[in-house]
Amino acid sequence: MGDKLADSEIKKITKHAVDLTLDPDTGNLWLQLSQDRCQVRHLGVWQNLPDHPDRFDTVVIVLGRDCFTLGRHYWEVQVGEKDGWYLSVARSSVNRKGRIFFSTTQGYWALAMKKGQGCRVSTSPPLLLPIDPKPRRVGVFLDYEEGQLSFYDVRARTHIYTFKDALAEKIVPFFYLYCCDKASDTMVICPMNEKSPNKQS
Repeated sequence: MGDKLADSEIKKITKHAVDLTLDPDTGNLWLQLSQDRCQVRHLGVWQNLPDHPDRFDTVVIVLGRDCFTLGRHYWEVQVGEKDGWYLSVARSSVNRKGRIFFSTTQGYWALAMKKGQGCRVSTSPPLLLPIDPKPRRVGVFLDYEEGQLSFYDVRARTHIYTFKDALAEKIVPFFYLYCCDKASDTMVICPMNEKSPNKQS
């Protein structure tokens, strides 16, 4: 936890970079997705969207469109200054309706930042992580065959935490936003494989 990464380690991870998009059919009605489906924000108001069996009805979650059943995958998420979020992966079969508990026993392998509680992971019971300052851009690395899921502070170039667990079904990225102080607070999936010569850092 907090180990500095060498350039060679970073290259080994980021060579598995993928570009994710969000699945609008799963998004809770409080969440608004951008047109390119790479950003999500908590509106603070209820949207009138079509009902869908895959949509989370009580918890402010949206899933990624991509499902993983093998291989290595890496992506980055800009969480900014927010104090209320979960992100990571979940089993594709997780319950979408009613009360939800974020735990590995319930199919959620997550890193979370909660106001007044700091950073933690969804072990059972939850494990608090002594991270200061809090990460603003989080890297997520999934190695399906090895059953490993790792988190990194991209700007600090440090390792945060690694889950080790057997994975036996489809795994999907997930994103959870608490009701923020400002409705404009946004979580952004960062482009990883942009080929434009005008790419901005």
